[in-house]
Amino acid sequence: MPDRVILREVGLRDGIQMAARFLPTERKREWALRLRDAGVAEIELTSFVPPKNVPQFADAAEVAGVIPELTGVVPSALVPNLKGAENALQAGFTHINYVLSISEAHSQSNVRRSTDEAIAEFRRIAALKQTGAGQKMVLGVGLATTFGCTLQGEVDPERVLDVARQIVAGGADEVIVADTVGYGNPAQVRAILPRIVKIADGRRVICHFHDTRGLGLANVLAALEAGVRVFDSSLAGLGGCPFAPGATGNINTEDTAFMLESMGFATGIDIPALLELRRDVETWLGDERYSGAIARAGLPKTYQPVI
Repeated sequence: MPDRVILREVGLRDGIQMAARFLPTERKREWALRLRDAGVAEIELTSFVPPKNVPQFADAAEVAGVIPELTGVVPSALVPNLKGAENALQAGFTHINYVLSISEAHSQSNVRRSTDEAIAEFRRIAALKQTGAGQKMVLGVGLATTFGCTLQGEVDPERVLDVARQIVAGGADEVIVADTVGYGNPAQVRAILPRIVKIADGRRVICHFHDTRGLGLANVLAALEAGVRVFDSSLAGLGGCPFAPGATGNINTEDTAFMLESMGFATGIDIPALLELRRDVETWLGDERYSGAIARAGLPKTYQPVI
């Protein structure tokens, strides 16, 4: 059997959080269902943030209505705090992603709290697993700005590892290593990922790379070497962080799937179906920053998906 890699599609969350147009709920639903039909196994559907901060997600509870239709897909939601986690659970999500920033400057800009305060909020969210509503919760915790920060500059790897230990001990089910601003390079990934995998102690480690400076897929390769088999990616390379200047574009789902399949990894993704969806998304969103070599050049005649 071929080695399997999961691409967790984050276009509906990270991809559109800064989009100029509000995407109607029905379009978001269609996007999710077509991702399902294209073989995407996991989708981050929305974020339960205050609408005044990110208006795109004012319909988060309504978007959650598509969950029963996502047969065979793991849907998740991003939350910034305990209230967001409670709302996500009430809306029907069981997979919750909470992100905290290793960079103090980014943490203050993003959620107006220190990293230690963000860790304390994580513990309050983890405590929900002891309640009726939260007993089925799978809690992923993102370590934002792991490889550097546009606001702070360097981020101490030892601080990253310290926070990783704290969240694992505090009840995180998954560890998400995030290059929020696209500062990471393969040498950094090779240096820190094996240590985080060891700290995770069997828990799933997910990598969230941006392609801000063209190193996204190189970082995926380095993470594969460290044993990581789950990656966040975004249709058309959409995305960025509204609280970190210069943070552009997630790794592109189509290109990442193509690279992985070409290397012999199975993703289960129908790339031509993604390209069809991409063309419609471009008409829905209009003038946004899109990326992708496969969308530009097409699949080579020699391409064969891994079965």
